[in-house]
Amino acid sequence: MNSPAPALSARGLSKHFLAKGLRQTALDDVSFEAQASALSALVGPDAAGKTTMLRLAAGLMHASHGELSVFGLDVAAHPQSVQDRISYMPQRFGLYDDLSVQENLDLYADLHGVPRNERGPRYARLMEMTDLGRFTGRLAGKLSGGMKQKLGLACTLVRSPELLLLDEPTAGVDPLSRRDLWEILEHLVQKEGLAVLISTSYLDEAARCSHVVVLHQGQLLAQGAPQTISQKAGGLCFLATPAPNQPARSLQVRLLDAPETLDAVPRAGQVHFIRSARAVQQGDPALAAVLDHASHTSTPPTLEDGFMVMLRTQGQPDARPHAPAPASERAPAEHAAGDTVIEVKNLVRKFGDFVAVDNTTFNVRRGEIFGLLGPNGAGKTTTFRMLCGLLPATSGELKVAGNNLRTAGAQARLKIGYVAQRFALYGNLSVQENLVFFGGAYGLYGKRLRERIEAAMDQFQLREHSRAAAGQLPGGFKQRLAMAAGLLHEPDILFLDEPTSGADPLARREFWRRITALAEQGTTVVITTHFMEEAEYCDRVVIQDAGRILAMGTPLEIRRQAGNAQGAQITMEQAFIDIVERARRQDADEDASGTAHPSTAAAEEGAS
Repeated sequence: MNSPAPALSARGLSKHFLAKGLRQTALDDVSFEAQASALSALVGPDAAGKTTMLRLAAGLMHASHGELSVFGLDVAAHPQSVQDRISYMPQRFGLYDDLSVQENLDLYADLHGVPRNERGPRYARLMEMTDLGRFTGRLAGKLSGGMKQKLGLACTLVRSPELLLLDEPTAGVDPLSRRDLWEILEHLVQKEGLAVLISTSYLDEAARCSHVVVLHQGQLLAQGAPQTISQKAGGLCFLATPAPNQPARSLQVRLLDAPETLDAVPRAGQVHFIRSARAVQQGDPALAAVLDHASHTSTPPTLEDGFMVMLRTQGQPDARPHAPAPASERAPAEHAAGDTVIEVKNLVRKFGDFVAVDNTTFNVRRGEIFGLLGPNGAGKTTTFRMLCGLLPATSGELKVAGNNLRTAGAQARLKIGYVAQRFALYGNLSVQENLVFFGGAYGLYGKRLRERIEAAMDQFQLREHSRAAAGQLPGGFKQRLAMAAGLLHEPDILFLDEPTSGADPLARREFWRRITALAEQGTTVVITTHFMEEAEYCDRVVIQDAGRILAMGTPLEIRRQAGNAQGAQITMEQAFIDIVERARRQDADEDASGTAHPSTAAAEEGAS
């Protein structure tokens, strides 16, 4: 009996582009298969070739060399026949913000020629699957980020494909929506026999797939079941428990800076780290000095561990992030470390009758890394924009760097650096030109501006790209440039809005090594993120939903508020989900009984 044809088969696939007369290789002799009725993942650092692979599979471009087939059909020879059997959801799916949920569905059904007699049952199933049935009349532009992704997936599935291609569908999506999207995908595979090929920067997502393809600089590093790739780090992974009152990120930095450490990340109050095979085989005599009395135990490897080991041992130069050099000639801080630099009291922001931020109170201390967490649409971005002076408060008190934002916003903004969620620099200007422009906007000129640009070029390893157009940089270098521009004037406070959205593990490590070093130098960092592992780097976090503070405290205190007395055996992602879902259940019960919602006084106890 013949085995069924794979959903997708690539043989010796290569793709070259011409850029300014030079040939650039996006894919180089890549071969793999994605099976029917299965979840397969493409993973790899920035510029690995993941998006190119998906666009080739969708018939949107042609390979330079090699063979590519979908369900036995040659994609190059029969692109329309292939496109009739697949659906493709790119990173920025084209929803129409001024159309309602229902109108977007109708539009895509029209584009795909879905017969009208088939639409009713299909719409009903998609709305049930995505939980968007209550919002069919809402404009797409008014949906939260997670709801937009669900609507994009529904529009992609408005016809019945046999193969679904998804490019980073959960980038910028909160943990609750990520969980919902993956439940939908697993249902489609298990119940409807759909084949799914997904690119993702989140290795915990890839671990849910039956087959993982690891790409790096256009080449295939490895492929196989997640467990097979995980075992590349077998016997090399450990968990270290910091000494009492020692932040996990401090131990992480010490491990990262030590020879023979391949990776280290904070995890549930501990530090998960990987040592080289050479060190482990020799008994690792240097480890005790690095740990400095912190206890450690071996732990099973994850898919991300195997991924990081491959990057460190197969052609990737030193992948460990390095701390930025100390800021030169930095002006002395006006206040001592630990002084309050952001004061928020009874902050309210309304849009018409809608209350986006409801009576919020907290403060942030100098040199602290402070996280604003919450589901899409929770009010954290609105809070964030008010803190930056980009949006006025409806009522309440707000002081930043000693300045009241209502009366002295201009003075406060001179002490603030800001990195937007989406790349917000000038794509047609070079790296050098962007830095000159933003330096001038921050009041830097002449010798001082030249010195700061030179320092930024070195600090963020941008010198070799100084003449490249910013819009043409790989994602990781765009992030470096945005950080460099935000730090040119050496601000007291740095605001970062989901800066690692869609970034691969390697880029996230590099980013957080820099942020930790900045905090050690006295810079206050306020950050929003949907990647809950990153909350472990924060000194304190706030979790918001429906404009209200649900929890506040250190990562350990947040885990305890989630109901875990020890706070050590639960991840921040699970704590986040538990806290938000518990609050939503309470609100639903109170709405049903007519009882007013409780005040946020309990959360506000941690504000000081």
